Amino acid sequence: GGGLAGGKQSGDGGAHYHRPAHRFSETIVAIVRTRPARRIDSAGFAMRIQRIDHVQFAMPPGREDDARRFYGGVLGIPETPKPPHLAVRGGVWFERGDLKVHLGVEKDFRAARKAHAALLVVDLPALARDLIAAGRPVVEDEPLEGYRRIYTEDPFGNRIELMEPIGPVAG
Repeated sequence: GGGLAGGKQSGDGGAHYHRPAHRFSETIVAIVRTRPARRIDSAGFAMRIQRIDHVQFAMPPGREDDARRFYGGVLGIPETPKPPHLAVRGGVWFERGDLKVHLGVEKDFRAARKAHAALLVVDLPALARDLIAAGRPVVEDEPLEGYRRIYTEDPFGNRIELMEPIGPVAG
């Protein structure tokens, strides 16, 4: 098949295309060639994806201060410096522990109106009041068992779901 060599895979009618090998670093090629193809968990499922590391939203160029006011100010997620080689691209990152929300600049920006991240929160009513005070929309949706939830938009129109568990939370 095509694999790392690139081109269309044989035997599948050319349905899949893989990047040519010259686009991969030597480190990636070495990892792929030396690691087993699959690890199987106790239930018999292939273990590849473990969890989400971060969520990235797109934003228009030059609006980092708007992102800081919303994500840092209203939502209360501290800004974290981007690595210098990525900072030159613009955008801004917000992180606290495992919560990581990154905003990347997209020249031909279009807001994500349906696709969204769902963030777990504490004290959803107070956050809803803060959102309204900041001029952000607050929209209730159909109930979801075990949660209170609302939707809002960041300053760029990206949809964000905010969820608060109802009752005891399993740890």
